[in-house]
Amino acid sequence: MSDCIFCKIVAGEIPADIVYENEQVLVFKDVNPRAKIHLLMIPKQHIVSLAELDESHAALMGQMMTLMPTLAQGQGLEAGFRTIVNTGKGGGQEVFHLHIHLLGGGELPAFG
Repeated sequence: MSDCIFCKIVAGEIPADIVYENEQVLVFKDVNPRAKIHLLMIPKQHIVSLAELDESHAALMGQMMTLMPTLAQGQGLEAGFRTIVNTGKGGGQEVFHLHIHLLGGGELPAFG
């Protein structure tokens, strides 16, 4: 999608501090971090949100989720980490390209 900021990062049109990349996934540091460690994991394929997934995305999503512990350990998050997927405008999603936040390091705010 030509107007999607994450697609532009995948295409190399916008720079990002890339932590990990393979053929299907890109992981980079959030430019507005909400924690000491705040990474964003995105599929290179443009998928609007979690609500758009179907069975054809099962392998991709499995790869993304099983990569999270390795990324967390690589960032020194042995004590734990948080993942967040905001879905749709009502779920707090601001960039409409599926992404998973990986947060950790220091105290994270509790959910009430």
